Amino acid sequence: MRLRGRSMGWVPPLLLLAGIAVADFNTTGEFRIISWIVLVPGIAAALCGVWGTAVFAVLALLAYVTVDSAWPHQYQTGLPDFILVTVGSVLAVAACVVRVRGERRMLHMRDIADTTRRTVLRPLPPGWGGLEHAGVYLASDSEARVGGDFYDIQPGPHGTRVLVGDVQGKGLGAVEAAAALLGTFREAGYHEPDLATVAERLETRIVRHRNHTAALGRKADGDRFATAVLLGFPEDAPDAVDAVVFGHEPPLAVGPGGVRQLPAGDGLPLGLGELAPARPTVRRLPLAPDETLLLVTDGVTEARDRQGCFYRLRDEVARAVAADPGVTEPRRLAAHVRDGTLRHCGGRLDDDTTVFAVRRPPHPRDE
Repeated sequence: MRLRGRSMGWVPPLLLLAGIAVADFNTTGEFRIISWIVLVPGIAAALCGVWGTAVFAVLALLAYVTVDSAWPHQYQTGLPDFILVTVGSVLAVAACVVRVRGERRMLHMRDIADTTRRTVLRPLPPGWGGLEHAGVYLASDSEARVGGDFYDIQPGPHGTRVLVGDVQGKGLGAVEAAAALLGTFREAGYHEPDLATVAERLETRIVRHRNHTAALGRKADGDRFATAVLLGFPEDAPDAVDAVVFGHEPPLAVGPGGVRQLPAGDGLPLGLGELAPARPTVRRLPLAPDETLLLVTDGVTEARDRQGCFYRLRDEVARAVAADPGVTEPRRLAAHVRDGTLRHCGGRLDDDTTVFAVRRPPHPRDE
């Protein structure tokens, strides 16, 4: 409870304290309510800190003694209710100590989760790699704050590369696999001149990761795979994009003229490459200067409403662009898809959800 940055948790117990004291003065001798003042430290324990709760415990005892002593002897509640208020106050302070410790532990764990998320999904500076971009990540487990979805941009001497994907499964195993893939992408995406080689490095990395987890006896991670989209923005082709799709939902090219889906490609999910006779094909696809590439994970495409209907991403984006072509700007586009997904499923996410929008700047800037 805060007002203009200041804690207001002391207000309810103070009002309750004053209300009980005043009400007791205005009741008849046969109906005394001063013993209800034991509720004051209990309310304070839920809203205030330890010292604040202790102060209200002392005030409750003083108010009890003062108000009860003001009545004639035959109407005083006496020692039994004084013991009740005393015991209640002590228990309230003890409960507050436990609550505050639990909150500190929870905040500490949240800080750890935030650090993990920033390590896996590192913050991307505006204009990173010469691209306009916007990313939205929503974990299906609101307490975990990080899951198996991943995205990153890696600029380098051979152009800027983008990776968006989704590791199969949930939990720490999925986070570890995502971190392994991102680490490889950040190195290979920078050093390798051929995007196909970057794709091969990613396949090799997830296989090595699975072998490692299997050697540790973690059988649940033995068949883990990841769907992904690997993009390359070549410097010598400003009107094109190179793409490798690893069993993932193909990107949408969103422009003022409408929405089109890029070809799905022939790549299998990362980790299943041994089932394919050849390495995945890198396709160079035309991309208009005013088009934004929209990439999502299955938290968007598989979002359901109460009737079980899937979220119609392409239709919703096309409708929004037709109403306002400015929606193609990456930040607005990512926010629109995020809000539409949450609205469609009523805020109940069954899977981690990532929305990533990226495009070349309409007017290239000197880096």
